[in-house]
Amino acid sequence: MRLLIVKTSSLGDVIHYLPALSDIRRHFPHARIDWCVEESFAAIPRLHPAVDEIIPVALRRWRKQLLQGSTWQELGALRQCLQAARYDLVIDSQGLLKSALLARLVPAAKAGYDAASIREPLASRFYDRRYPVSRDLHAVVRNRLLTGAALGYSPDTGPDYGIAAAAADFPWLPAGPYVVLLSATSRDDKLWPEAHWIELGRDLQRRGLRAVLPGGNPRERERAARLAAAIPDAVAVPPQGIGELAALLANAHAVVGVDTGLTHLAVALDTPTVALYTATDPGLTGVYGRAYCRNLGGKDKIPAVNAVLGALAEAGTD
Repeated sequence: MRLLIVKTSSLGDVIHYLPALSDIRRHFPHARIDWCVEESFAAIPRLHPAVDEIIPVALRRWRKQLLQGSTWQELGALRQCLQAARYDLVIDSQGLLKSALLARLVPAAKAGYDAASIREPLASRFYDRRYPVSRDLHAVVRNRLLTGAALGYSPDTGPDYGIAAAAADFPWLPAGPYVVLLSATSRDDKLWPEAHWIELGRDLQRRGLRAVLPGGNPRERERAARLAAAIPDAVAVPPQGIGELAALLANAHAVVGVDTGLTHLAVALDTPTVALYTATDPGLTGVYGRAYCRNLGGKDKIPAVNAVLGALAEAGTD
């Protein structure tokens, strides 16, 4: 059996599909599984040993460059690739019109959510097989149930993300235990106050734990450097790729992060994780895994530093 998974973005959503991938491998150990994903997130499926081939797409970039000839050349190459492959089934767990249209390029049966279970009901019309999955369930559970229904099994174990980070050497990282503080996210209303990060980092330092602060774009790295300067022995992380960040997270004593994909990656790597929510409800998309993970806060609810320290103590990481 040869399957194509369509789950293109975002980083957290891609990570949330990994347990469904582990389910497939457990029930169909000899299946060939390919994954269609945004080029910027392709490093995540590559971490899972069940994935045979990554088919990168650049929907975000193409949308901004529709008038460029190179865009149409890439689209043509993608169409040719998808139509030439001999898949038995395509599973679109994204549930958006854009992902359904991608799936339609493949000459194989398409499976996805039914109209009552999907974010964009129009997308369900493009599937040959439609399955009801409650929208009141966590995203990880929804992915597993949809995939199981499409392939004829019911998930019967806890979530197994099935990934491990490759070894990495960080010459800029001093020896000793560290806690990764993920202070950056895509929306300002999801940020945790800088004063709270500084208080947390100083408390960790008094406990013998070094604060390590990554940042993606220049603005995020500026914030990380500013926070690191205010926290004794803290380290602002130089620019890293997803693979390197995965190694950093996997070897951390613990991770504390705002609502961002890297926080979910830490959970997927079984690192004790505390997630901070200030603008959204974590009920359906918060951190979720088999290792210790805790969601704090919610819409218009800013977690207190003491609550974070309490969660870390609960995890046995203080």
